[in-house]
Amino acid sequence: MRKQLLRKKIVAVVMAAAMSCGMMACGSSEGKAPNTAASANEEGNIDASVNGNTVSEEASESDEAKEITITDMIGREVIIEPGSYKKVVCIGAGALRMYSYVGDVSILCGVEDIDNESLEERPQMFDGVARPYMLAYGDVFANLPSCGVGGPNAQAAEAEKILTCEPDIVISEYEDVEKEDALSEQLGVPVITLKAGPMGVFDESFAGSMELLGQIFDQEERAEELITYIEDEKNAISEKTKDIKDEDKPSVYICGLGNWGTTNHLMTAQNYVSFNIAGVKNVVTDLENNGIQEIEEEKLVSMGEDIDIMFIDAAAVKNIKPLYAEDNTMFDSIKAWNDGEVYLEMAYNAYYTNYEIALINTWYIASVVYPEAFEDFDVEAKTDEVTQMFLGTPLASDIYEKPASFGGYQKIDTATFFN
Repeated sequence: MRKQLLRKKIVAVVMAAAMSCGMMACGSSEGKAPNTAASANEEGNIDASVNGNTVSEEASESDEAKEITITDMIGREVIIEPGSYKKVVCIGAGALRMYSYVGDVSILCGVEDIDNESLEERPQMFDGVARPYMLAYGDVFANLPSCGVGGPNAQAAEAEKILTCEPDIVISEYEDVEKEDALSEQLGVPVITLKAGPMGVFDESFAGSMELLGQIFDQEERAEELITYIEDEKNAISEKTKDIKDEDKPSVYICGLGNWGTTNHLMTAQNYVSFNIAGVKNVVTDLENNGIQEIEEEKLVSMGEDIDIMFIDAAAVKNIKPLYAEDNTMFDSIKAWNDGEVYLEMAYNAYYTNYEIALINTWYIASVVYPEAFEDFDVEAKTDEVTQMFLGTPLASDIYEKPASFGGYQKIDTATFFN
């Protein structure tokens, strides 16, 4: 397989140099990636299952690098050699973050410009927001070449830039089967697509992505450790709140949730996963669709008297502040604002979801809404514990020191916070 990949890399360089079309033009049926189960099966593979992924093992003369076929998170079957990769590139929103939870950052051979803070020209919209993987490994990323610009506006991989990094595998978050197949064909290396799912860190797809990374990079134990920890944390929160009666639950509003870089006081979600896990009564219940979305100003006003507690995502403060400067009565209809029951959570999204922060936010929200059930909870200690598990280092102080964190989790002074 190595010789085949080498030949394909040589062809890929020639193709990329001659290529004038973008990724959209490369998705025909003739452009399927060579790493498919169909070709493998024709050579007599044996089907099996590993960590919930379909696996096919080839007869090989070498015991050092056995080829298997895995199914990535968008259903693509790709031939890999577990534990053999030495040069890795991650592309697309969230890919590098997820890789950093399980993979070895020392074998990265390129990063997107958005993740290299040493560059003057790059997307900078998230610079002031805490992204824990950047806090943990930003110094490593700063010394790597570019594999593309990245950022919310990047809707396709940059094959030519990726080729200059000479990866032997690509970890991607571009969830398009034809484009991923075409990219693998162009690069001559496996392209593995990850996915998180609507429940974020608590979603089965997130766990599946961790398992996939563990399998590819021979880090199964590490992946299982993280998955087990998240499940245990989820159960610990739910256990503390499961017996609280609905009539005893305050109504809560979350605002400022980011969606492709856009966020304000009207951006919310009726199925906010942290609320669901913590058993919190969401005041927003009658939207046509789930997911993060903007509601009408009139709807917020109409709900105002029912909002007992309000959470603001830290990423939204910079956008809410100028609105408040224009109209400092914008929250006057909200009971929680008038009662001083407004709290700040750390940024849920910043170039896709901050998964470790999403878990910490869930603990914090539960502790605010149900203080008697979480009497001994220390949010700073929990932040250090969670980031230690996800990224190998405690990051509470680093997260809280970011400009858009405003000092960390807190009950805000509604009289002065936006002034």
